[in-house]
Amino acid sequence: MKRIEVLGIGCPNCKKTEKLIRKTLEGKGWTEGNEFTLVKVTDINEISARGVFSTPGVVIDNQVISQGKVPSTNTINEWFS
Repeated sequence: MKRIEVLGIGCPNCKKTEKLIRKTLEGKGWTEGNEFTLVKVTDINEISARGVFSTPGVVIDNQVISQGKVPSTNTINEWFS
């Protein structure tokens, strides 16, 4: 199971990133709780401790893979191909 974290304090781009990831994975037939868990991290100290200084940040299995932009659907698909 993939652990996906969206890091951000609640800005519109953070919310959009979370929705895009969920929609893309569900479109692949993945279900939350089986193939992935999606966690929202809003604590600014925890976000900066991960080395993310521009949100939204995306962490997959404890590895920062994106920060400072909303990923495209194609990019999200590449992460999980």
